[in-house]
Amino acid sequence: MALLDILVYPDPRLRRKAVPVTEFDDDLRTFANDMAETMYAAPGIGLAAIQVNDRRRVIVVDVSENHDDLQILVNPEIISSDGSAEYEEGCLSVPGVFAPVSRAEQIRVKGCDVDGSPVEFDADGLLAICIQHEIDHLNGKVFVDYLSRLKQDRIRKKLVKEYSNPAEQRPPLEDTAHGAPL
Repeated sequence: MALLDILVYPDPRLRRKAVPVTEFDDDLRTFANDMAETMYAAPGIGLAAIQVNDRRRVIVVDVSENHDDLQILVNPEIISSDGSAEYEEGCLSVPGVFAPVSRAEQIRVKGCDVDGSPVEFDADGLLAICIQHEIDHLNGKVFVDYLSRLKQDRIRKKLVKEYSNPAEQRPPLEDTAHGAPL
């Protein structure tokens, strides 16, 4: 397994839309495991493939305290939602920034596991929030998009300043992951 580089906002690659997975093979399983290792090491509770410069529709989520409930969802989609909950969100691609975001309190999700078997389940609470957050990434949306323009500008300026140090290791500007075009 390998740790992957996480893109940092306002990197324009975070705005790309992911493409559906059609091949369920060893490459996908290895990639999903690398995503999980990266999420745990960061540390975080969710990660979308777009955040590690890969355009496949894959997310990994584990909201358990002991990191023992990993869920890997391929081609996930929310098929129904109910209620509203506000939660203080953060993001591995927006380090050090937390802000309240309103999302559906309960959702029904469908997709596939890494072997291509269909999965469908209900989620609520933190799990529902996390899945919605990660699916947003797959659709080219970052949680700061829910904030005012003023807050977005402040966050952008702060992160550009922090991560513009030439000594800082950054991934290449072109999309080399899985041969996907920009």
